[in-house]
Amino acid sequence: MKNRYFQPFSVYRMIIVELRHTTRLNRILGSSGWMELPLVCVVLSGCTVDEMLKDAALATASGADLVEVRLDRLWVREVFPEPEESSEETRGRRNVRKEPDYVPQTLDSVDLNSVLDSFKQGVELPVILTCRPKSQGGHFPGTEEERLNVLSEGIKSGPSWVDLEADIAEKSRKKLMKLASGNTKVICSLHSSEKPPPAGEIIGDVEEMSAMGDVVKICYSTGGTEGSLRLFEAAWELKNSEVRNSIMGLGSGGDWTRIHAPLLGQHMVYSTMEVGWHLAYKGKINRSDLSTAWELLGYSN
Repeated sequence: MKNRYFQPFSVYRMIIVELRHTTRLNRILGSSGWMELPLVCVVLSGCTVDEMLKDAALATASGADLVEVRLDRLWVREVFPEPEESSEETRGRRNVRKEPDYVPQTLDSVDLNSVLDSFKQGVELPVILTCRPKSQGGHFPGTEEERLNVLSEGIKSGPSWVDLEADIAEKSRKKLMKLASGNTKVICSLHSSEKPPPAGEIIGDVEEMSAMGDVVKICYSTGGTEGSLRLFEAAWELKNSEVRNSIMGLGSGGDWTRIHAPLLGQHMVYSTMEVGWHLAYKGKINRSDLSTAWELLGYSN
């Protein structure tokens, strides 16, 4: 009887063998043009329009393919904690980066029409509009009806993409998808603070969500090797699937599927213009570091 606990590790060893073969073949050929690279999306940092527009300009200069505008972040303000004074015990140690507190703002603090116009005029790259609910790690302070209205107005502004969560009520989803039809592509997403389930369940979710959008995006909280391997295994099994997908994690090891996205046949990879060692612990990766990793692994020239 097979020990199921070790199955992901066996799959990962098989992946590593193919990875080495792929990298060696790319070097022999002198080109990796036959390997299709995923679209690279930069998630814009900041909680104001000006901050996001500055980040969008950096993303454009970096060669990103598109950017994600998190509209829900406009309804919070970042409050950073005071830096701790160094002591004899802490001197010489790497400082732990403390995350800011997000202070909610009132719903009427944002002029949505003005905001949408600013992004339409000020961002050169194709845009993914997102308004993430608190239940999936977002910051929108209003009701679900109010959030769906924000998404509706966002779609009317003509973005290239819109992110619609998989748990949106069916009737509301149909209205939003009809509104987006023909002009705006839809990403059907699932963001969970739970650890990844077995790979088979992830694959089942991707296939079930495939009818709800042009691309399926799934993100779990990894927090270690086992969870990261489950995501990697699911992405590996889906690499030849007709379903366009983007599978990733937040937390340690969450960047594995991002770094090896070309090998895994991922359609889209999310990155950031942020820099710092803390990104690895959050499962994120800087846009330039992503390009460097792909070059070193032989995925791109």
